[in-house]
Amino acid sequence: MSTAYLPLWFDAPLQSWAFASRFQRRATGLFPTKSGVIGLICAALGLAKGSGEERTKLPQLAALRMIAWHFPRLSSGGSKEPFMMQRLEDFHTVLNTRRASGAINSDPVVTHRQYLLEARFGVQLSGQATLLGEIAAALLNPRWGVWFGRKSCLPAAPIQIGGPYASEPEAWQALLGAAGIPLETAEDGFSKMEEVANFNIGTDTYNDQPLSFGTANSSGVEGRQFSPRRIRVIAKSAIY
Repeated sequence: MSTAYLPLWFDAPLQSWAFASRFQRRATGLFPTKSGVIGLICAALGLAKGSGEERTKLPQLAALRMIAWHFPRLSSGGSKEPFMMQRLEDFHTVLNTRRASGAINSDPVVTHRQYLLEARFGVQLSGQATLLGEIAAALLNPRWGVWFGRKSCLPAAPIQIGGPYASEPEAWQALLGAAGIPLETAEDGFSKMEEVANFNIGTDTYNDQPLSFGTANSSGVEGRQFSPRRIRVIAKSAIY
């Protein structure tokens, strides 16, 4: 079975890719997470969490290989210096949380949440062509809303930029086109995070391989399940 490649473009004023959130602190990674990308695709496909459709489709989506590149946002003025990606930390107050005893907390709880500013990512999914074609069509006409990690992180540009393509160079050129970067100036490459098949060549492990996004009636994290994913980060420049 031949492998196809689907490039996706993630550009927004705010992005947030949680991978190690605990209790009141919701951090963001510096690259899109596999769980966040697959969750976005599930929304575009209209797969309700906990449904039979999700249970059937999610293993196929999770089996896709993912690579994410960081494309620095360039200045619109005369300077060619890129904007540096930065983290923003905001806070929210949450009512009616539960204490360890199970009782409802009568006091509001402050949660700290992080976002990425000035972030642009190119994401490449590779796998079976028919599945990637289904994803591409859904992103052109999503059934439900899509966002980059949180509902406040709405896309500033189309996510679907063509494909699936039969070769990686074609997908790469589509990403460079979305970034407005000529092919001849991209020789030095960009910082990226990629999945690896061999544990020894990875540089880190993220617990973001989605197994379930929850049960049908869950409103929070109930029923969510993830497995470890071995990744390798290649940094070409400082990204924050």
